[in-house]
This record gives sequence, C-alpha cells and structure tokens, in this order.
Amino acid sequence: ADNLSEALKKLKITSTDSTADTLEGCLDCLLQALAQNNMETSEKIQKSGVLQVFASLLTPQSSCTAKVANIIAEVARNEFMRNPCVDAGLIPPLVQLLNCKDQEVLLQTGRALGNICYDSHEGRNAVDHAGGAHIVVDHLRSLCSKTDPASEKLLTVFCGMLMNYSNENDTLQSQLINMGVIPTLVKLLGIHCQNAALTEMCLVAFGNLAELESSKEQFAYTNIAEELVKLFKKQIEHDKKEMIFEVLAPLAENDVIKLQLVEAGLVECLLEIVQKTVDSDKEDDIAELKTASDLMVLLLLGDESMQKLFEGGKGSVFQRVLSWIPSNSHQLQLAGALAIANFARNDGNCIHMVDNGIVQKLMDLLDRHVEDGNVTVQHAALSALRNLAIPVVNKAKMLSAGVAEAVLKFLRSEMPPVQFKLLGTLRMLIDAQAEAAEQLGKNVKLVERLVEWCEAKDHAGVMGESNRLLSALIRHSKSKDVIRTIVQSGGIKHLVTMATSEHVIMQNEALVALALIAALELVTAEKDLENAQLVQILHRLLSDDRSAPEIKYNSMVLICALIGSEPLQKEVQSMAFLEVISKLRSHENKTVAQQASLTEQRLAVES
Repeated sequence: ADNLSEALKKLKITSTDSTADTLEGCLDCLLQALAQNNMETSEKIQKSGVLQVFASLLTPQSSCTAKVANIIAEVARNEFMRNPCVDAGLIPPLVQLLNCKDQEVLLQTGRALGNICYDSHEGRNAVDHAGGAHIVVDHLRSLCSKTDPASEKLLTVFCGMLMNYSNENDTLQSQLINMGVIPTLVKLLGIHCQNAALTEMCLVAFGNLAELESSKEQFAYTNIAEELVKLFKKQIEHDKKEMIFEVLAPLAENDVIKLQLVEAGLVECLLEIVQKTVDSDKEDDIAELKTASDLMVLLLLGDESMQKLFEGGKGSVFQRVLSWIPSNSHQLQLAGALAIANFARNDGNCIHMVDNGIVQKLMDLLDRHVEDGNVTVQHAALSALRNLAIPVVNKAKMLSAGVAEAVLKFLRSEMPPVQFKLLGTLRMLIDAQAEAAEQLGKNVKLVERLVEWCEAKDHAGVMGESNRLLSALIRHSKSKDVIRTIVQSGGIKHLVTMATSEHVIMQNEALVALALIAALELVTAEKDLENAQLVQILHRLLSDDRSAPEIKYNSMVLICALIGSEPLQKEVQSMAFLEVISKLRSHENKTVAQQASLTEQRLAVES
C-alpha cells in the first residue's frame, strides 16, 4: 500500500519530465496493485487525481503507452471508474492510439475503450464523438484474413469493444451497420471458426445486431446462414448451441434468410436435436428441444421455405413434423400443430393434408387436451383446423369427420385465445354449408355461449368472432328454427350492434343476417329489433356519407323488409326516411341508386 501511494505521488509530480525508467517503475507498481485488489486500487487511483495525468502519457511516441492503456483497461472494469475515465479526457487520446502500428498498444487500447463503453452511456458517447468505432471497423477489415495468434487476439478484443460500444443501443448499432461491419464479421466467422474466443465474440456481436430490421437485409446478402449452420454442426456443448440459437432466432424472422437456412441444412440439425432430446428430462435437453422445435415452426412462416419443406406433402421434413403430433411431449405436440397450421397456408397444401388424414390426428390431439388441457396446444390445434377448413372442398369432408363436434367440446373454455380460435374454426366450417349451419344454429348451448361472448368487452377478438358466427349461422342456414333459437337466446341486439361496427365486412354480415330475420321471422324478432333501435341505426347509416355502397344497399333492403311489421313501420314513417332515400336515387353506384328508387316506391305505398 505504501508503495502504491508513493507511486501515485511520483506519477503526479514527475509525469511531465520524469525519465522513462521512473515512470515504468510507477506504472508496474500500479499494475501489480490492481492485480491484487482491483477495486480498492482503482478507488485510490481515482482519489489521487492521476487519471488526468494519464491523458498526457497516452502518446504514440512513449514507451509506456501500452502500460498506461492497460491500467486504464483494468480500472475501467469497475463501473464507478468509467465516467471518471471519460471526465479525465482519456477517450480522445485513446482513440488516437488506435491509429498506431504497435500491436500491444492496439490491444490494450482496444481493451481500455471496450471496458469504458461497457454499460456506460457517457463512455459510448465519448467514443462515438471521437470517431473510435470507424477506426476499429477498419482494423477488423484489414486484419480479417490474418490467422496468427497475435492478430486473432487483437480481432477478439476489437469485436468485444464494438459489442460493448453498441450493446442495446439502436442508434450505435445502426451506425455500425451503415459502416458495413456485418459482411466483415461474417467473413471473420468463416475464417476463424477454429478460434473459440473469437467465434464467441462474433456470435455475441451478431446477437446484438440481428434484432435490427436494417441488419437483416445486410445479413441476407452474406453467407451467414451457411456459416452458422456449419458452426452449429460442430457444437457439442449446450451453451455454445444456445449462443448460436440466439442469433438464428432473430435472423430467421427474415424470409430470405429463412430460405437460406433451409438450404444450408438447418432443418436436418433441428430434427436431429429433437430426436436426441425428446425423451430426456435433463434441463438442458428440455430447453434445446423447445428452442429447436420453435425455430422449426419459425422457418415454416416463410412462404418459400415452407413450400420447399412441404415438397408436395411427400417431404421427409413434413412427415417428421407429423410424427410430433401424437408425441407425449407437450412441446412437440405444440410445435407439430403450429407447423401444420403454417403448412396450411395455401389451398393446395390444405387439400392434400385433409385427404391424407391429418384432421384425425389433430382431433385425437385435441381429445387429449379436453380436460384441464394445455391451452397453447388447444390453441395451436384449433388454428391448424381453422386453416385447413378454408378451401371449399375441405369443409364437407371435415364436417363429416366430426370436426364440429370435436371443437364444441371446448365451449366451456374460459381462455380467450382458445375461444377465439374455436369460433373462427366453426365459422370457416359452416361457410356455404347449410345443413351444418342449421345443426349448429339450433344448438342452444352454443348459441347461448355466443350471446355471452358477444359481451366480452375485454376481448375484442372473441366479441367480434362471436358476432360473426351468430350472423353466419343465419346467413348460411336461412333457417327459421335457427332464427328462433337466436331470438330466444337474446342474440338480436348483438346483431343490431354489429351493424354499427367500424369494419365494413362485419356491418354487411350483420345487415344480411337481419334482412333474413325480417324476411323469415319478423313477428318473432319484432320486439327485440324495436328495443335495439334498429330503425334509428339504419337511418344513421343511410344519412352518413361515409357509409360504403353495400352498407347503404343492404340497409335499404332491410327497411323494405321491416315495414311488414306495424310497430317498426310506424318508426320508419316517423323518421323521414323518404327524404334520405330520395337523395340516394342519384348515388354514383348504380345498384344503390336502383335500390333507392325501389325503396322509395315501397315507402310511398305503405305511407
């Protein structure tokens, strides 16, 4: 301790005109003390005011420069020392030293700047201001192909410095991307894949940059996919695989890179991991299984990558994913169902899958999750069924396979995501399927649950889908029994409210369903239509210039039907409809104009 105090005093007094030997001795003493107790020594260095002295010692000509930079690197390992280093004016001279040729000076300078930037806003700003990143990126470029140990050490330090400089800072990450650091780092990874420390630094740097959208476009122009897959195949340790996964996941969000990863053979690696880990209960294996199967699902979100792996339904990858569905692992069941939902993104794939018995596999899976089931698996399996039900030719096949009954088992679910998918699946199934729509529309339990969910104010999606399914049951069945069931369950007011939705498609569906109600069961629904103030709403829709032509048209069709009811006809007469409708006779849309003439005649006759 005495030696340290002595050395600090000497440094302060003699820094300007001391001989190199005295200086060396003092600096050695500081390095020794830092090696023994970094924190305590750093505090003493800060209190002594020597940091300011260091600024003048950081010159390319001095033989002590590397040692001074080393001391700064050591003290900056402490969070409390980073701002004082910036305040002492150390950043500009350190950045200047990045231009020198001496490898030891470059190494210690890189360490010092990297440590000062670590989690320090002030440190990063100062380095940015002094232009440090640009020089380091140039160094990476010029050293990139050198594989001697000293160059690799320097490359590792410079990668680390850029990582600390830009970590979790979008602005600085964008700056590095604009400097073209990505192709250089990818090249580095390819050349130095045998060097574990450097590889690790590259991966962390990629992980940092890959979150930014602009980076993904640049990555897509490199052979990153090939390099990462090559590296991945060599890994045995869980932690190393995990590091590569952390880069793969954000990159795989880009469709171009998805395809590159598929072509580079990532899928085979993922399937192998699944096979090795599926029966293990080790924590690392469970984590790997989840990451690998999640990534597999992500790759299938790209249209091209998905179609490549589907291979007309003959692909080995597609077949392997199918085998996940009956698995005992919830994680694999989930990934399998999500993968099917992703494969089911075009009619051709959907038709092929339904013809090849996938529906039964999904229903069996749902069956395993009816009582206290896994919500994410329920949601995924319903998503897959919903997508498969989109092509017209699949609907009848799926209905006769018993999909509607399988889905209805989840009516009791209190989980909004499951409710939402259940509703969507039923709505897809009954589209233009009159018999099925009638059967479901007479199911009192279903209709009552729909009416209840139409009031789920906290869950707009569930509320919207419930309204749409109520309307669909009427539109596709055109059945008096269905209408009576909906009236008795209190569904009319929700259809009237749906006519005021902000979505034209929902408004339209509601108006068509209401017109069918008025045409087929007006007496039964009369009271509810009156209480829901349908006539006032129609007046508003027809008066509003912003209403779409089809809304105006269907509102007039509905008015014509409503005047068959005495109380509703009185309401229509009391609200000066003729005035609004006569204006619509000159509407630019011919169909609207024609309907306005017809409606005007009807109203004139009735009045």
